[in-house]
Amino acid sequence: MDSTAQTFNHRLTSIKLWPPSQSTRLLLVERMTKNLITPSIFSRKYGLLDKEEAEQDSKKIENIAFATANQHFEKEPDGDGGSAVQIYAKESSRLMLEVLKRGPRVKDGEMITSEKVGAAHETVFDISGGHRSFIDAEEAEELLKPLSVQGKYTKICFSNRSFGLGAARVAEPILLSIKDQLTEVNLSDFIAGRPEAEALEVMNIFSAALEGCVLRFLDLSNNAMGEKGVRAFGSLLRSQHNLEELYLMNDGISEEAARAISELIPSTEKLKILHFHNNMTGDEGAVAIAKMVGHSPVLEDFRCSSTRVGSEGGVALAEALATCTNLKKLDLRDNMFGVEAGLALSKAIPAFSDLTEVYLSYINLEDEGTEALAHALKDSAPSLKVLEMAGNDITTKSAAALATTIAAKQFLTILNLSENELKDEGAILIGKALEDGHDQLKEVDMSTNMIRRAGARFLAQVVLRKSGFKLLNINGNYISDEGIDEVKDIFKNSPSMLGLLDENDPDGEDDADEEDADNDDELESRLKGLEIKQDE
Repeated sequence: MDSTAQTFNHRLTSIKLWPPSQSTRLLLVERMTKNLITPSIFSRKYGLLDKEEAEQDSKKIENIAFATANQHFEKEPDGDGGSAVQIYAKESSRLMLEVLKRGPRVKDGEMITSEKVGAAHETVFDISGGHRSFIDAEEAEELLKPLSVQGKYTKICFSNRSFGLGAARVAEPILLSIKDQLTEVNLSDFIAGRPEAEALEVMNIFSAALEGCVLRFLDLSNNAMGEKGVRAFGSLLRSQHNLEELYLMNDGISEEAARAISELIPSTEKLKILHFHNNMTGDEGAVAIAKMVGHSPVLEDFRCSSTRVGSEGGVALAEALATCTNLKKLDLRDNMFGVEAGLALSKAIPAFSDLTEVYLSYINLEDEGTEALAHALKDSAPSLKVLEMAGNDITTKSAAALATTIAAKQFLTILNLSENELKDEGAILIGKALEDGHDQLKEVDMSTNMIRRAGARFLAQVVLRKSGFKLLNINGNYISDEGIDEVKDIFKNSPSMLGLLDENDPDGEDDADEEDADNDDELESRLKGLEIKQDE
């Protein structure tokens, strides 16, 4: 081996995966918090945590998982940390599942009756706990024995266990015997690691056994189904006329698979929740999904994030959503919509008077799409709590329109405008919009926005006055060292409210000349005096 190859090999072997950065640890806490407050079969059985309790639990989980993994890493200091990362992830997952099964803690003055708890345990049959594992016929007989003996279960969860053919054949007669009483079925992640032919046969067996049951809830997520898998579930899907919740996340839903879903499900008139996160649906697939949406008049929660949808599909979805006047939560993050789809969506927004959460990050809105949506939101969605528009190439040009909308949303709890180009001018306008009222504000993310000292300082001063405020993220900006010191001093009595500043670049430059401290002060003074217009 020559010296170049040896050097390259040394660099590869010297890469360390452990410990994770602080930002990675915070990101895990954020993701766990979102999982803990998202409705699921666990929340139906044990109750749904509120945001504050979920955050506390997530921080504890992460600390314990980190300590456990770090202890393991210390025993193998010469390794790359890969095994420690695995332990970190597994321990976090295990502890999060324990919290989900524990449910919310009983608060002062609140009582949970034993009758209610008993009733929940009697109606839900759940084998998803513990480590992810393969199930053979023998283990299936033991696990599913309560279903064959007792006829009281209306909800089943087989998630996190991989069924082979033997296990599926054991489950088949049991499911046939109880399908008339079932209302909720969770088969997410139930064929993991199986060869395609076996997985398809397992899905066919479950589909035939459950055909004709009257479900309100169906979760087939995390099964990498593709069109073949969707059609393997054809018998079950064709018999569903009363679905209220349908989850098809991370299922490899291609254009053809999306068409198959639209073709197979006979009615979505009662559908309230439809989630298609993390698929490869594309424009033509989105058009097929749009047909379903257009026939879902009572839809309240629609998620079609990370689905590779471009302008054509985005327009089709926007036009279909205009018929969903009960919509409360809309998540279209991480797609390639572009300006045209943004404009189409702005025409649908006025129909959503009950909208409380809107996630429109990373969909290429630019200023034109952003301004159109801001104007549409200003006069609708009076109870909006969450507004996310990160990563949309938003500049100071549309900052005033955004600020006007934000000023009108007095129930806002979370605002995320990160990874844009709002600079000091935009940051101060947004801060000015938040200055009056907004007593429920919890989080503001203005990271990676080319913000300097003036914008950072003004945002800090504004949010600090909110009694229940939790976190300001202004990392990844161009704040001077003096500005960092000023911001830290503002939060000196509440340091936990200020996010990390480890990715700030005090020497960062944009197209304009770098301003000195005096210019920062002048800009802040000038913009603070501006009034946010409430009416056109």
